[in-house]
Amino acid sequence: MTRVLILLGALILAVGLLWPYLSQLGLGRLPGDIVIERGNTTLYFPLMTCILISLVFSLVLWVANR
Repeated sequence: MTRVLILLGALILAVGLLWPYLSQLGLGRLPGDIVIERGNTTLYFPLMTCILISLVFSLVLWVANR
């Protein structure tokens, strides 16, 4: 359990440090992300971004458990 927490903390730290560069990749504005604009209301659901992040986390945890 401690191994997973340390790995998760290191991953969060890495994402935080690399955030300016990662935001230029277009995460959050991928094809498949849902944006509904009606009047002065905007509903944004990053469906494809969530799937991509989930796949990356699953791969990292799978490699860590091997």
